[in-house]
Amino acid sequence: MTGTMAQANTYSYDNAGHRQSYDILLPAVLKILAAEKVHRIFDLGCGAGTFDQILVDKGFDVIGVDPSESGITLGQQAYPSLKIHLGSAYDDLAKTYGTYPSVLSLEVVEHLYDPHRWAKTAYDLIEDGGVLIVSTPYHGWLKNVAIAASGKFDSHVHPLNTHGHIKFWSIKTLNALLLQAGFHSAAFTRVGRIPPLACSILALARKGRKEHGQSSPTSRFTP
Repeated sequence: MTGTMAQANTYSYDNAGHRQSYDILLPAVLKILAAEKVHRIFDLGCGAGTFDQILVDKGFDVIGVDPSESGITLGQQAYPSLKIHLGSAYDDLAKTYGTYPSVLSLEVVEHLYDPHRWAKTAYDLIEDGGVLIVSTPYHGWLKNVAIAASGKFDSHVHPLNTHGHIKFWSIKTLNALLLQAGFHSAAFTRVGRIPPLACSILALARKGRKEHGQSSPTSRFTP
């Protein structure tokens, strides 16, 4: 990623430590990976690689990219055997890395100026019949009302946070993005807190037709 787009989207890291969101997302991600019988994973927006290292420790083969130089540098220092590299959703990653049975992209799409480009890059990285697993902070009408009523709107959207969240996704809008990118189906679950006030939504989207014997997600919500 170069030029203005790189400057607008490069997130800075000051450590490669564990994040609270990992505890919320990990059980659901592992459940999907087990159901899909996936071993090889491409992480689109791996940050400092901490989540990838957790997966590697559980026996998965993971490679990740992130546009943050500080994140990749810290990750390579903390996890020297981990396969993480500089790269972004605005690059032709499939040309460089080939295709994978699964692409993981956790808490990334809310930071991006051009989510359609991210979705196309993810689609191109996935083998036919493979899956995209994506999470982003959840925004539904009841949660939005609760945030506004509590007087915490400014602290939630945090406009003074450089390279912070610039897109706020609901199940309906994320589903539309994935379908427009060519994924033939998407299923959603909400994780963290009770569903109407969930921390994040986790989507499983498939490229190409579902083959016989492949599992479907167990949780599906109407946008």
